[in-house]
Amino acid sequence: MALSHQALIEGCKAHKAAAQRELYERFASKMLAVCHRYAYSNAAAEDMLQEAFVKVFQKIGDYEDRGSLEGWIRRIVVNTAIDHIRKERNLRHQEQIEAASQQEVSADVFETLETEYLFRIIRELPDGYRIVFNLYAIEGYSHAEIGAQLNITESTSRSQYARARALLMEKIRGVYQETHYYRDAI
Repeated sequence: MALSHQALIEGCKAHKAAAQRELYERFASKMLAVCHRYAYSNAAAEDMLQEAFVKVFQKIGDYEDRGSLEGWIRRIVVNTAIDHIRKERNLRHQEQIEAASQQEVSADVFETLETEYLFRIIRELPDGYRIVFNLYAIEGYSHAEIGAQLNITESTSRSQYARARALLMEKIRGVYQETHYYRDAI
């Protein structure tokens, strides 16, 4: 039988293995999806997830039951993913990038793309672009928050986001042109 929200939290705070296992099982798949947005490989995403849950269990005593437990866990997962990437590639030496032009893509392009393809092309972005894109577009952080978290300027965050969007749109445009070429050829 599934533990109640409060029993689950209290069990984890008491370091009970059954409660920890249930917490992991409830949230692991959602949090793995978060890790995949930041990771360059499946193995890296799984490493991030494991490291994040170790932190969740270590810090569960700090959880004050304000806001959602899932949101609290997600924040730890995102921070762990960023730390993991920072260890792999030193983000402090990212170059300042000039703002990329904002290019429009028609809405029907997205109808032809599958979610998995979108995640794949996001994963192919350079680390700095991918992290900023995920934090801003998906997690909802402001550029000021991103700058503080990544130890970069707010303008660098803005320019990396703009460049990430431009690269993604370029790839999407390529797929769009291919699909229309093949449709027209048929």
